Amino acid sequence: MTNSLMGNPNDPHNDPHLPEGGANSELTIEQREVEGLSQGTVVRRRFLRHKGAMTALLVLLLMAILVYSSVGIQFFGLRIPGWWMWGYENASPIVNGGNPTWVLPFQFGAHPFGQDEIGRDIFARVMRGTQQSIVVMVLYGLIAAFLGIVIGALSGFFRGRIDSLLMRFTDLIIVIPVIVIAAVLGRTFGGLGAVVLGIVLGLIGWPSLARLVRGEFLSLREREFVDAARVAGASNSRIVFRHILPNAIGVVIVSTTLLMSAAILLEAALSFLGFGIVKPDVSLGQIINEYQGAFATRPWLFWFPGLFIIIIALSINFIGDGLRDAFDPRQRRMPGGQGPYKQMFAMLTGRTRREQGPKVGAGAEGVRVPPPVGSARPDAQADGPAEGQAPDGADGR
Repeated sequence: MTNSLMGNPNDPHNDPHLPEGGANSELTIEQREVEGLSQGTVVRRRFLRHKGAMTALLVLLLMAILVYSSVGIQFFGLRIPGWWMWGYENASPIVNGGNPTWVLPFQFGAHPFGQDEIGRDIFARVMRGTQQSIVVMVLYGLIAAFLGIVIGALSGFFRGRIDSLLMRFTDLIIVIPVIVIAAVLGRTFGGLGAVVLGIVLGLIGWPSLARLVRGEFLSLREREFVDAARVAGASNSRIVFRHILPNAIGVVIVSTTLLMSAAILLEAALSFLGFGIVKPDVSLGQIINEYQGAFATRPWLFWFPGLFIIIIALSINFIGDGLRDAFDPRQRRMPGGQGPYKQMFAMLTGRTRREQGPKVGAGAEGVRVPPPVGSARPDAQADGPAEGQAPDGADGR
């Protein structure tokens, strides 16, 4: 009953963006391919076809394998050693003047990322710092997603006083900068570990997601499938979690990935300022802060932690972009059949497809067709009769 009342989002007949007469268009072919499949299968297929998202996911997985297998895992007293010979706290004799021993492409040497002034291996420190960033990112995303879903769902579904109370509380959290709260807590408790920092950031980083979920619930609660569930005797909790939330899960997942990307930068900023992860542990922001005085003489001390921060943040953003296109492909259907990155490139270069104009003799679907007989130019039939030519059905008198 739900699908019949709600409509299948993959049905080409229900798509308002489908051009008329476009039976051979790429959009119609794609919708015919997914017609009859479940929503989960369609989303998975679209995501797997997104080259940018799949590349970013592969890079992120390879990075996680590298950082956790190289220096091992330390978690609440549990230590699993890795394959890398140096520890992130241990000093060793300085080799090659502390410069990186990595010679492209595959000669890594004893210290591929170099050493600091006391002989600590930068590769081991960057690997440990990346581990901390991943822990903060995951905890931040999970906690912020949970709180954002619960508060946004309650506010959007029940409305009235509950909505007003929860939104005023959300406004109160929004006006307080996250970095200020984390800095105060870090100063109070003498520095935060990765687990505590991730929990603290998650507890104060949910308001933007809660607002998005509230907007989705306000819209979806008026749909026919919700009325059908009420008539069938479904409870409010069942309607929220079994009917409305699955239809809003795309917004939740995409927004959560963006929050996780922001968490990487926020953790680096807090650690750089001395309010995040502190010694004897290591984080990427702390490494940059510790070696900022050597920027002119040994810049490689900044290259590698900064590079890993950029790679993680970009990978999460590309994955979120792929998830957005998978859950709502209409967002990437732009005029002229150009994707978002191609349109951005066209805007920067000043050459858009509309300015270039259509190909001479090109049909609506990009198939070359001969010009109409008797027309002075290929597009005469589309624009109307040429000057001095009588319209169809007229005898010229």
